[in-house]
Amino acid sequence: MSTDFHLQQALLPDGWARDVRLNVGPDGTIMTLTIGEPAQPDDTRLGIALPGMANLHSHAFQRAMAGLSERRGPGTDSFWSWRDVMYRFLDRLNPDAVEAIAAMVQVEMLEAGFTAIGEFHYLHHTPDGTPHDDPGEMAARICAAAETTGIALTLLPVLYRWAGFNQAAATPGQRRFIAAPDLYATLVERARHHAGRLPHAVVGIAPHSLRAASMDDIHTILPLAEGGPVHIHIAEQTAEVDACINTTGSRPVRLFLDQQPVNDSWCLVHATHMDAGEIRDLAASGAVAGLCPLTEASLGDGLFPAMDYLAAGGRIGIGSDSHIRIDLAEELRLLEYGQRLTRRERNVLSAPGVSTGRHLFDAACQGGAQAIAQATGRIAVGQRADLVELDQRHPVLAGRSGDALIDSWLFAGDARQVRSVHVGGIARVKDGRSVCREAVSRRYEATLQTIMADWTS
Repeated sequence: MSTDFHLQQALLPDGWARDVRLNVGPDGTIMTLTIGEPAQPDDTRLGIALPGMANLHSHAFQRAMAGLSERRGPGTDSFWSWRDVMYRFLDRLNPDAVEAIAAMVQVEMLEAGFTAIGEFHYLHHTPDGTPHDDPGEMAARICAAAETTGIALTLLPVLYRWAGFNQAAATPGQRRFIAAPDLYATLVERARHHAGRLPHAVVGIAPHSLRAASMDDIHTILPLAEGGPVHIHIAEQTAEVDACINTTGSRPVRLFLDQQPVNDSWCLVHATHMDAGEIRDLAASGAVAGLCPLTEASLGDGLFPAMDYLAAGGRIGIGSDSHIRIDLAEELRLLEYGQRLTRRERNVLSAPGVSTGRHLFDAACQGGAQAIAQATGRIAVGQRADLVELDQRHPVLAGRSGDALIDSWLFAGDARQVRSVHVGGIARVKDGRSVCREAVSRRYEATLQTIMADWTS
C-alpha cells in the first residue's frame, strides 16, 4: 500500500520548493513527486522537509564509554592512551550489551536527523578471543538493533589481523577483533545472512587500517565486497603516518592509492594527514573522505585539509565514530569552525555568495549516501523516502526560510530542531523523540548499570 506526503517546504536536488506532494510505494521508495500541489485530506503533512543523511562511520559500542577517558594520565595523552581505555572497556561487553548500546546509538542518530548508518564492525569474538558459536553473533545484534529502531543499516565487518605496519602479532587487547582472511570470509557471510531480514540493509567490507591489514590481506578480501562499499581507516594520527613511512617508505594515503584500486566504492575514513599530492589524487579517485570532526577533536587527531580537498573536487561524508556526542549539526559546524580557526577567516568551506550550511549539508548528504550505498540524501523519484522535518516553531528557526533554515540549524542549533524523521516513509521520530526511545533507554540504562558496577578510571 502506498502513502502520500505533503511537504510545505522541501529541499529538492534543484533547490527549495513549496507544496511538494510525494507518493511513496510499499518498499519506501518515492514513486511520484509533484510541486505546487495542495495537500489532500489523507496526506501525512510535514512543514520544513530535508533529505535524510547517512552517518557513514560508527563504532556503536564506544558510545557507552563516552566521557570515561577524560582523566589525564602520567604522560601526554593521545589516541593511543584513549585506545587503552577502550580495550579495557570492551572486555565487559557481551552480545546483549552490544545490542542495547547499538540501539541507543541508533535512536540518538535518528533524533539528530541521520536516517542511515555505516557500522564499522570489529568487535567480533568472545572476551578471550574465541569466535562465538555463530561467528556472526555480534553482527546479528547490530542487525537486531536496527530492526528495533528502523534506521537503514550498512554493516561493514572489519578485517583486523595485525598490530602494526610490520605485521606484528596482535596484542591481548585486540583479541576480540582478530581474523585471518578465511575466518573473515565467514564473518562477512554471516553478516549477510543476518542483514537479510532488514528492509534496507547493505553489507560491505572494511579492512581496518594499513597497520591492521596488509596490502596482501586487502587484495585477498576485496572480492568479498561483491560490488558493495569498502571502508578503511587511514592517516588518522601523525604517529600512524610516521610508522608507515618508517616501515614502507611512503605516506599512508600515497601508498594506498598506488597499490589499491581506489574508486567510488571506497570510503577513506579520516584521511586527516595528507600532502598536496595525496589531496589531489584522493579527490580525483571518486572515493569519499569519511570525516568525524567531533571524534577527531576528542582524540586530538588534527584537522582534515577540507578547504584544499573540496577545492580539488573531493567528496566528503560525516560520521560520529566514537559517539562522544551524536549531533549532525555539531559535526558539520565543527568541520567548518576548525577551518575558520586555522585560517582566521569566516565561511571558509563555501563559494562566494553561497550558503555555507547548505553547501556542507549537500556535500555530506551526497558523499554519505555514496559511501554506504544507501538510497538516501535526496528527495527525488527513485530515492527512499527518508525525510527529516525541522521544527519551524523552534526559536532558532523563527522567521527563516530557504537556505537560512539550514544555516540557522547547523550554526545556531542542534538535534532539538529535528521534529520528525521518516525512513522509507515510516515515522521513526515524532515530536523530537524516537518512537522506541522509552524501551531502548530502559534497556540501555540497565545495561550500563551492570557494565559500570566496578569500573575504575
